[in-house]
Amino acid sequence: MGPPQLGRTFLGFDLSTQKLKAILLNSSLKVVASAEVKFDSDLPEFRTSGGASPGPNKHEFFVQPVMWVKAMDIVLDRLVMQEADLSTVAAISGSGQQHGSLYWSKHGIAALQNLDPEKFLHAQIDDSAFVVNRTPIWMDASTTKQCLEMETAIGGHMQMVQLTGSKCYERFTGPQIRKIYQQRTHAYEDAQRISLVSSFLASLFLGNVAPIDFSDGSGMNLLDIREKSWSKACLNACAPDLDERLGQAVSANTVLGDVSEYFAKRFCFPESCKVVACTGDNPSALAGMLVDNDWLSVSLGTSDTLMMSFEKPPIWEEGHVLCHPTQTDEFMGLLCFRNGSLVREAMNNVEAGGNWGKFNELLESTPRGNFGNMAVHFNDMEIIPKAKGTLRWNKDCLPNSPDASKGVIKFRSPQIEIRALIEGQMLHHRAVAEDMGFQFGTNTKVLATGGASINKSILQVIADVFNAPVHIQTESEAALMGAAYRASYALYLHECDETVPLSYRDYILSLTSNNLQLVCEPHKDSEAIYAPMLDRYRDMAGILQSGIL
Repeated sequence: MGPPQLGRTFLGFDLSTQKLKAILLNSSLKVVASAEVKFDSDLPEFRTSGGASPGPNKHEFFVQPVMWVKAMDIVLDRLVMQEADLSTVAAISGSGQQHGSLYWSKHGIAALQNLDPEKFLHAQIDDSAFVVNRTPIWMDASTTKQCLEMETAIGGHMQMVQLTGSKCYERFTGPQIRKIYQQRTHAYEDAQRISLVSSFLASLFLGNVAPIDFSDGSGMNLLDIREKSWSKACLNACAPDLDERLGQAVSANTVLGDVSEYFAKRFCFPESCKVVACTGDNPSALAGMLVDNDWLSVSLGTSDTLMMSFEKPPIWEEGHVLCHPTQTDEFMGLLCFRNGSLVREAMNNVEAGGNWGKFNELLESTPRGNFGNMAVHFNDMEIIPKAKGTLRWNKDCLPNSPDASKGVIKFRSPQIEIRALIEGQMLHHRAVAEDMGFQFGTNTKVLATGGASINKSILQVIADVFNAPVHIQTESEAALMGAAYRASYALYLHECDETVPLSYRDYILSLTSNNLQLVCEPHKDSEAIYAPMLDRYRDMAGILQSGIL
């Protein structure tokens, strides 16, 4: 096999909510150049806040697709200004924010296929290229009606889960397409093709509308994740003649074709440069983490997110099961918890005056297990379970006692409050992951990412509660790295003449290290302490949930 020829480079893009970033990797998959465009500050004419604009109605958020086109003009120019040698690029791929959709006009497709290298992209792919100029993105949650209609049409939400890996979510693309079909019928009828943000990225470089990949397609409530094809029942429940607008879905490892003449002439890309299918930001992040099936990835952000791999798809009434971005026959699980860093920050403000150093001192000054004191803090309505409120128990509280739903009003010290919060959050994450089918064992390892992954005191609690060593990634921006890694791997598969090619992870690690650093290991008595607390935690969460039902 051998590594790619020396001198070849791989270009990855991440079109996230707030910016478009590009990264160029050499044949050893080391970063040689990068550039970015921040939508709010670099493209102020689009008047976005956090990369999006609110719609006229509640829960509506949109983006003008031309903003993304213009951002591509700028980011490529910035790479050139850095003297990045784009004539060495052997393959391109990308990551795109999940659940956004774009609606191509007949004129737009013709413009895409006949780009003039003497002109900017945005001068040719302008508003007229799309039949919907203000297109919904993942932040838009205005499709409750459409979700109910789609689930009812196919026989209920569990049938939707069975087929597509998720029940109907307002932010998912299928309900968004249905809303456009219902409210802007002429625009839908005029749409020749529909792209996701990821496949739109690939389309720009391909010079034609690119297919949607299986992984990002799994976030639409339209793809049968087992058959790897559009579900006719879901398509029929969404909008008429939708299959011809979506095109056939493909594996994320697919080489779609050569880069268009526009990029060869304007930016000196080689004519042989391959365009690889792009995927969603969550699958791309998993690709960038280079972890195997024993790993659990925990992102500690505004929401806390857990990602894991499965050989067979579990049936999750809550959470999401997507097609795996690199192992075509496998699946990835995605669990999102609403009460993450904002709850931690609120506790820090109240108990430690906003000082994280003091917060950590207080956390570490209390023994593991917290003297039997436990807390569940669902400041906002939690997703799994659907529950809201705060419940504190001391060691004397019993699940069946009359006061179980009241608990104690306040613990006696800031130390106990802080440890009860952090242990409670991590017990919550572990309980849900176990209930959803993730097997914790002696080989389990945790990769922590996101803002709070710099906090070693919190990571130690994760190591103890999960009874697993915790690592961090020294190379940030996993979704962006995943895009460039996948470009390299897809080209390897495309050129490979081996009977049994290397797996994605083995191939990437044959060229570069995985940039993982061990930060914390569990104490030897962790399982003895936290296993009983898991059952107790489930009782507490169940009581809060029953108060909502």
